[in-house]
Amino acid sequence: MTSRTSRTLAAALAAALLPSLAVVVTAPAEAAPDHRAAKPGHHGKSRPLVVGHRGASGYRPEHTLAAYELAIEQCADYIEPDLVPTRDGVLVARHENEIAGTTDVEDHPEFAGRRTTKVIDGVPVTGFFTEDFTLAELRTLRAEERIPQVRPGNTAYDGRFRVPTLEEVIDLAQSSETCDGREVGIYPETKHPSYFDSIGLSMEEPLVETLDAAGYDKRRDAVIVQSFEVGNLQALDEMTDVTLAQLASCTGGPADDPRPYSEIVSRAGLREVASYADGVGLCKDLMIPREADGTLGEPTRVIKDAHRAGLTVHGWTFRAENTFLPAEFRSSADPTELGDMTGELRVFLRAGMDGAFSDHPDLAAAEMRRRR
Repeated sequence: MTSRTSRTLAAALAAALLPSLAVVVTAPAEAAPDHRAAKPGHHGKSRPLVVGHRGASGYRPEHTLAAYELAIEQCADYIEPDLVPTRDGVLVARHENEIAGTTDVEDHPEFAGRRTTKVIDGVPVTGFFTEDFTLAELRTLRAEERIPQVRPGNTAYDGRFRVPTLEEVIDLAQSSETCDGREVGIYPETKHPSYFDSIGLSMEEPLVETLDAAGYDKRRDAVIVQSFEVGNLQALDEMTDVTLAQLASCTGGPADDPRPYSEIVSRAGLREVASYADGVGLCKDLMIPREADGTLGEPTRVIKDAHRAGLTVHGWTFRAENTFLPAEFRSSADPTELGDMTGELRVFLRAGMDGAFSDHPDLAAAEMRRRR
């Protein structure tokens, strides 16, 4: 296993020493010029990728096996588990380590004493945290809809599903097929890795161990590991050959890096990202910002700059409810009613985006199929 930088340097050195073999050694697979045909995360696909964002979370409580199963049925290529550790070091799928908003923990009097306030990435957070529960204790809880005011229909499933482990998500993916007969991919995100390092629950080792045990150890495997932090990905680059993606939010910056995300996605910043990662996961406004009236503006140069750096671009998050849509794609003033998400998605695909995270994989997949 070698880092992305080491592979590039080794190829260049070999070309210099053996000119007669330069054609062979200077064109590795990761340098393919057609990012849609051969870049990581597509596995030979000629259409953009569909990632079931936390599963099909527009239809089921997020990060449950039911949400992931539905995403697969709705033709997602990948399913996305956000990962946090338990007290005994097991990686589980939750949007955050604070679980009052996504489980029924507050209905369990035996855990009332676990309520506390912690500082996560510089922000005080009060609630109940996965790192204070063993896996066995976490298994006694049940998942609940995170945004019931937007998705009241999902509350019908509250209390029916438990918190899954990464291993369970992998088992589901490996026992399933996509709608076009391929292996379902997993797209795990490491949440707050530097915070967990600080409390003795490093995420990199158990993650790589779990991936290795499942047979995910090569760049062509159906797994992409993503993080909003930089050091976490740089460490993983030295530990595994699977595909890595640097996440970038519309505001702020990584918890472990002084630079804002706006600098990380600059032309120079993206070239640096390419030294340790294979792609970027971008907040939509970084690609196409919204105007003051809530409509979409003009595309920025970030997609083109990322492609020039050899990086695949996946955008987040495409949701169908009016409250999340640009003004021109809303169906009414009702924030919970579904609007024209595929219309929004179409604009981003025309700008060159290679794939999309969506809470509504069925709608995203239908649009991607039209682009074959």
